[in-house]
Amino acid sequence: MITEEKNIVSTMLPVMEHFYTLQGEGFHQGKAAYFIRLGGCDVGCVWCDVKDSWDVERHEKLKVKSLKLKVKDTPAEIVVITGGEPLMHNLDELTKELQQAGLRTHIETSGAYPLSGSWDWICLSPKKFKAPLTEVVPYANELKVVIFNKLDFTWAEKYAAQVSADCKLFLQPEWDKAAEMTPLIVDYIKDHPQWELSLQIHKFINVP
Repeated sequence: MITEEKNIVSTMLPVMEHFYTLQGEGFHQGKAAYFIRLGGCDVGCVWCDVKDSWDVERHEKLKVKSLKLKVKDTPAEIVVITGGEPLMHNLDELTKELQQAGLRTHIETSGAYPLSGSWDWICLSPKKFKAPLTEVVPYANELKVVIFNKLDFTWAEKYAAQVSADCKLFLQPEWDKAAEMTPLIVDYIKDHPQWELSLQIHKFINVP
Protein backbone atom coordinates (compact mmCIF):
# COMPACT_ATOMS: atom_id res chain seq x y z
CA MET A 1 0.00 0.00 0.00
CA ILE A 2 1.14 3.57 -0.70
CA THR A 3 0.58 4.57 2.92
CA GLU A 4 3.05 1.91 4.02
CA GLU A 5 5.67 2.91 1.46
CA LYS A 6 5.57 6.70 1.64
CA ASN A 7 8.19 6.90 4.41
CA ILE A 8 10.63 4.71 2.48
CA VAL A 9 13.09 6.51 0.20
CA SER A 10 11.86 5.71 -3.30
CA THR A 11 14.36 4.93 -6.05
CA MET A 12 11.46 3.94 -8.32
CA LEU A 13 8.19 5.82 -8.73
CA PRO A 14 4.90 5.16 -10.59
CA VAL A 15 4.86 7.56 -13.53
CA MET A 16 1.72 8.25 -15.55
CA GLU A 17 3.53 10.52 -18.00
CA HIS A 18 6.50 12.85 -18.33
CA PHE A 19 7.04 15.57 -20.92
CA TYR A 20 8.75 18.88 -21.69
CA THR A 21 6.35 21.79 -22.19
CA LEU A 22 5.40 25.20 -20.78
CA GLN A 23 4.07 25.73 -17.28
CA GLY A 24 0.48 26.71 -17.93
CA GLU A 25 -0.65 27.95 -14.53
CA GLY A 26 0.20 30.14 -11.59
CA PHE A 27 3.30 32.16 -10.77
CA HIS A 28 5.62 30.42 -13.26
CA GLN A 29 3.12 30.49 -16.13
CA GLY A 30 4.78 30.55 -19.54
CA LYS A 31 8.15 29.15 -18.42
CA ALA A 32 9.62 26.03 -19.98
CA ALA A 33 9.41 23.08 -17.59
CA TYR A 34 9.71 19.31 -17.59
CA PHE A 35 6.66 17.70 -16.00
CA ILE A 36 6.71 14.36 -14.18
CA ARG A 37 3.17 13.22 -13.38
CA LEU A 38 3.13 10.53 -10.71
CA GLY A 39 0.37 7.96 -10.37
CA GLY A 40 -1.77 7.63 -7.27
CA CYS A 41 -4.37 9.95 -5.76
CA ASP A 42 -7.14 9.56 -3.20
CA VAL A 43 -8.19 13.23 -2.98
CA GLY A 44 -11.05 12.55 -5.39
CA CYS A 45 -11.80 15.92 -7.01
CA VAL A 46 -14.99 15.46 -9.02
CA TRP A 47 -13.70 17.85 -11.70
CA CYS A 48 -10.20 16.35 -11.95
CA ASP A 49 -8.93 16.35 -15.56
CA VAL A 50 -6.40 13.54 -14.98
CA LYS A 51 -8.50 10.85 -13.29
CA ASP A 52 -6.40 8.24 -15.10
CA SER A 53 -3.69 9.11 -12.59
CA TRP A 54 -5.69 7.98 -9.56
CA ASP A 55 -4.98 4.23 -9.63
CA VAL A 56 -1.31 3.84 -8.75
CA GLU A 57 -1.23 0.23 -9.98
CA ARG A 58 -1.96 1.31 -13.56
CA HIS A 59 1.35 3.11 -13.96
CA GLU A 60 4.80 1.76 -14.70
CA LYS A 61 7.44 2.32 -12.06
CA LEU A 62 10.48 4.12 -13.41
CA LYS A 63 13.89 4.53 -11.84
CA VAL A 64 14.62 7.97 -10.42
CA LYS A 65 17.98 8.05 -12.21
CA SER A 66 16.32 7.27 -15.56
CA LEU A 67 13.86 10.12 -15.04
CA LYS A 68 16.77 12.46 -14.38
CA LEU A 69 18.41 11.37 -17.64
CA LYS A 70 15.16 11.99 -19.54
CA VAL A 71 15.07 15.55 -18.20
CA LYS A 72 18.74 16.12 -19.00
CA ASP A 73 18.05 15.18 -22.63
CA THR A 74 16.16 18.49 -22.85
CA PRO A 75 17.19 22.11 -22.13
CA ALA A 76 14.84 22.13 -19.11
CA GLU A 77 15.94 24.03 -16.03
CA ILE A 78 12.74 23.47 -14.03
CA VAL A 79 11.16 20.11 -13.19
CA VAL A 80 7.55 20.11 -11.95
CA ILE A 81 6.43 17.07 -9.96
CA THR A 82 2.67 16.71 -10.14
CA GLY A 83 0.00 14.03 -10.12
CA GLY A 84 -2.25 12.58 -9.00
CA GLU A 85 -1.07 13.52 -5.54
CA PRO A 86 2.73 13.35 -5.64
CA LEU A 87 3.21 13.51 -1.86
CA MET A 88 1.68 10.05 -1.55
CA HIS A 89 5.25 8.99 -2.38
CA ASN A 90 8.56 9.76 -0.69
CA LEU A 91 10.27 12.23 -3.02
CA ASP A 92 13.58 12.66 -1.21
CA GLU A 93 15.64 10.64 -3.69
CA LEU A 94 13.97 12.13 -6.76
CA THR A 95 14.59 15.73 -5.73
CA LYS A 96 18.13 14.95 -4.59
CA GLU A 97 18.98 13.52 -8.01
CA LEU A 98 17.36 16.40 -9.86
CA GLN A 99 18.97 19.12 -7.76
CA GLN A 100 22.39 17.47 -7.95
CA ALA A 101 21.96 17.66 -11.73
CA GLY A 102 21.49 21.44 -11.44
CA LEU A 103 17.72 21.39 -11.92
CA ARG A 104 15.15 23.42 -9.99
CA THR A 105 12.45 21.33 -8.35
CA HIS A 106 8.83 22.48 -8.20
CA ILE A 107 5.85 20.56 -6.84
CA GLU A 108 2.10 20.91 -7.30
CA THR A 109 0.28 19.32 -4.36
CA SER A 110 -2.97 19.34 -2.44
CA GLY A 111 -0.91 19.13 0.74
CA ALA A 112 -2.95 16.16 1.95
CA TYR A 113 0.19 14.13 2.76
CA PRO A 114 3.39 14.94 4.67
CA LEU A 115 6.01 16.93 2.82
CA SER A 116 9.00 15.02 1.48
CA GLY A 117 11.70 16.09 -0.95
CA SER A 118 13.72 19.29 -1.31
CA TRP A 119 11.89 22.04 -3.18
CA ASP A 120 12.71 25.31 -4.87
CA TRP A 121 8.98 26.05 -5.26
CA ILE A 122 5.89 24.60 -3.62
CA CYS A 123 2.49 25.25 -5.18
CA LEU A 124 -0.24 24.32 -2.72
CA SER A 125 -3.68 23.75 -4.20
CA PRO A 126 -5.96 22.77 -1.29
CA LYS A 127 -8.97 20.64 -2.06
CA LYS A 128 -12.20 20.35 -0.07
CA PHE A 129 -12.35 16.64 -0.82
CA LYS A 130 -9.25 16.03 1.37
CA ALA A 131 -7.92 19.10 3.15
CA PRO A 132 -4.19 19.83 3.43
CA LEU A 133 -2.23 18.99 6.54
CA THR A 134 -1.69 22.01 8.75
CA GLU A 135 2.07 21.38 8.87
CA VAL A 136 2.38 21.58 5.06
CA VAL A 137 0.57 24.89 4.53
CA PRO A 138 3.28 27.28 5.87
CA TYR A 139 5.82 25.95 3.34
CA ALA A 140 3.79 27.06 0.31
CA ASN A 141 5.43 29.57 -2.02
CA GLU A 142 2.21 29.75 -4.01
CA LEU A 143 -1.41 29.16 -3.05
CA LYS A 144 -3.55 28.26 -6.05
CA VAL A 145 -7.24 27.69 -5.37
CA VAL A 146 -9.54 26.27 -8.03
CA ILE A 147 -12.88 28.09 -8.07
CA PHE A 148 -15.75 25.74 -8.87
CA ASN A 149 -18.51 27.70 -7.13
CA LYS A 150 -18.98 30.83 -5.04
CA LEU A 151 -18.26 29.01 -1.78
CA ASP A 152 -14.70 28.40 -2.95
CA PHE A 153 -13.79 32.05 -2.30
CA THR A 154 -14.31 31.42 1.43
CA TRP A 155 -12.21 28.26 1.13
CA ALA A 156 -9.47 30.29 -0.55
CA GLU A 157 -9.42 32.89 2.21
CA LYS A 158 -9.21 30.19 4.87
CA TYR A 159 -5.84 29.09 3.50
CA ALA A 160 -4.64 32.56 2.55
CA ALA A 161 -4.78 33.28 6.29
CA GLN A 162 -2.49 30.32 7.00
CA VAL A 163 0.27 30.67 4.40
CA SER A 164 3.36 32.85 4.87
CA ALA A 165 3.19 36.59 4.22
CA ASP A 166 5.22 36.33 1.01
CA CYS A 167 3.20 33.45 -0.48
CA LYS A 168 1.73 34.29 -3.91
CA LEU A 169 -2.07 34.01 -4.05
CA PHE A 170 -3.91 32.77 -7.16
CA LEU A 171 -7.54 32.04 -8.02
CA GLN A 172 -8.11 29.74 -10.98
CA PRO A 173 -11.47 28.95 -12.60
CA GLU A 174 -12.33 25.29 -12.96
CA TRP A 175 -11.93 24.68 -16.69
CA ASP A 176 -15.45 23.46 -17.46
CA LYS A 177 -17.02 26.32 -15.51
CA ALA A 178 -14.62 29.04 -16.64
CA ALA A 179 -17.25 31.03 -18.52
CA GLU A 180 -19.33 31.28 -15.35
CA MET A 181 -16.57 31.60 -12.75
CA THR A 182 -14.03 33.86 -14.45
CA PRO A 183 -16.16 37.05 -14.25
CA LEU A 184 -16.77 36.33 -10.56
CA ILE A 185 -13.04 35.87 -10.00
CA VAL A 186 -12.26 39.13 -11.81
CA ASP A 187 -14.69 41.02 -9.59
CA TYR A 188 -13.34 39.29 -6.49
CA ILE A 189 -9.73 40.19 -7.31
CA LYS A 190 -10.71 43.81 -7.93
CA ASP A 191 -12.15 43.86 -4.41
CA HIS A 192 -9.28 41.78 -2.96
CA PRO A 193 -6.16 42.81 -4.89
CA GLN A 194 -3.85 40.55 -2.91
CA TRP A 195 -5.08 37.79 -5.22
CA GLU A 196 -4.12 37.22 -8.87
CA LEU A 197 -5.82 35.35 -11.70
CA SER A 198 -4.41 32.04 -12.90
CA LEU A 199 -5.58 30.63 -16.23
CA GLN A 200 -4.71 27.25 -17.73
CA ILE A 201 -2.98 28.70 -20.78
CA HIS A 202 -1.68 25.29 -21.87
CA LYS A 203 -5.28 24.35 -22.67
CA PHE A 204 -5.74 27.48 -24.79
CA ILE A 205 -2.56 26.89 -26.81
CA ASN A 206 -3.00 23.08 -26.98
CA VAL A 207 0.22 21.91 -25.36
CA PRO A 208 0.45 19.19 -22.68
